[in-house]
Amino acid sequence: MTKYIFVTGGVISGLGKGVTSASIGVILQMLGYNKITIKKLDPYLNVDPGTMNPVEHGEVFVTRDGQETDLDLGYYERFLGTPTTEINSTSYGKLFRKLIYRERNGKYLGKTVQLIPHLTDLIQEFIKDQSSQYDVIICEIGGSIGDIEAMAFYEAIRQMKSDDTIFIHLTYLLYYPITDELKTKPTQNAIRELQQAGITPDLLLCRTEREIPSHIKDKLSLHTNLPITHIIQNHNLESIYQVPLSFISQNVHKVLSEKLQCADQLNESLIQQWSSLEQKIGSLKKTIQIGILGKYTSLNDSYKSLLEALCHAGLYHECKIEIKWLNAREDNCLSSLKEVQGVIIPGGFGDTGVETMIECIRFLRESKIPTFGICLGMQLQTIEFCRNVLGMARAGSSEFENCSPNVISKMKEWSSESYGGTMRLGSAKIKLNENSRVRAIYQQEYISERHRHRYDVNNIYSLKLVSKGLNITGRCIDHNLIEVIELKAADHPWYIGVQFHPEYESSPFNPHPLFVSFIERCSN
Repeated sequence: MTKYIFVTGGVISGLGKGVTSASIGVILQMLGYNKITIKKLDPYLNVDPGTMNPVEHGEVFVTRDGQETDLDLGYYERFLGTPTTEINSTSYGKLFRKLIYRERNGKYLGKTVQLIPHLTDLIQEFIKDQSSQYDVIICEIGGSIGDIEAMAFYEAIRQMKSDDTIFIHLTYLLYYPITDELKTKPTQNAIRELQQAGITPDLLLCRTEREIPSHIKDKLSLHTNLPITHIIQNHNLESIYQVPLSFISQNVHKVLSEKLQCADQLNESLIQQWSSLEQKIGSLKKTIQIGILGKYTSLNDSYKSLLEALCHAGLYHECKIEIKWLNAREDNCLSSLKEVQGVIIPGGFGDTGVETMIECIRFLRESKIPTFGICLGMQLQTIEFCRNVLGMARAGSSEFENCSPNVISKMKEWSSESYGGTMRLGSAKIKLNENSRVRAIYQQEYISERHRHRYDVNNIYSLKLVSKGLNITGRCIDHNLIEVIELKAADHPWYIGVQFHPEYESSPFNPHPLFVSFIERCSN
């Protein structure tokens, strides 16, 4: 019988339910559960986050099967070491679309279609999908308790309450500096909202900046009817990868094993693996400063997978990665480039800030500063080379206005004028050229990487680019699309651009080779 663990949040959003859910998954692995998965339910009406502003919502994480999802799925993959797919994410938009489709096709003929039971039935259908393949399914409910948007989610999981379900609530204990104390009232109100929805938590995880005194735990125990041992401190740590062991130190595994009716014996090999990672995090002495030249730098979560991939490579080389944010929408980027050991130009959309980025890329190429272009970053590296090496002064992209020739063009296969879900999405197989830099980095001829784009380097200009030294060293097998560009080591210490998003494939125990190579070069 499949067990279900529901992770909810209270007081405010953004508390870290994704990291919490992923950490619970790690603990289950340590308890011997190999067949587990995590699902995310988002209470927005967008079908997916693909059309949302990254500065408002954060990064769009793309699964191998081409789903545009919430960034929390990145945490699931990085912590658990297993890929996510279409079954791991849904939204009100997806659910309502399915609901209306069924209604229009006579599924509910003669019935009044309502939120309860029809929408809640669909929610449960999503939660239970492929349940026979798993021993435990962890479900993270997006938003926070009390949000009108999430009410149907809470009702759906309330209906599933049984001996096979565990409810974990993540809340925030506000620190009030004037009186130097933690305030519990917001958490009390959140618990009351949860109980009014018919749900009583089995485990309370309290985000806090301070140690929780015993009298605070006593007060929370009184309001939740939970024993003190079920009230867990989820305090700020140096790294998110320390959270699983922090939970274990507070015996969360014993609470879970009690609820799951299994032995509380932990896998020593996994404990050692995470302990070694924790020790490495605490012993980093060297610092490398990396610039991220992008459009959405006002919200760090816009580049969450990128930041994590840099962290993984830093841990591999036993160094801290310090990020210098370079906002392409501002005019002072160029002067800041001399302060960093390397620069990444990440993905993005539209022409805002691209001229500043192109100007910076020229400086990086000519100054021989390690440079890593990803998606739009690679496209802009190509444009810059065309303008300043090939002499094509107005070279640009068909995505931008007032450019000619368009050395970056819209791919015919993705020529739809609509937006949502119309890009090239998901994994594709790529062949790397022999004797190339990227082939040496990967140590293999064929690779598979994830994509999220509509535009690509126009093949018409391939020979011109190569003749002047911008080598095309990776192509998609299926469509012959240009995937990798690079300068030879004799011309630049590290200059690579990729059309795909390697950051999606990185994890703390398996850092991506491109980031490992990039950080190695930056540290020398």
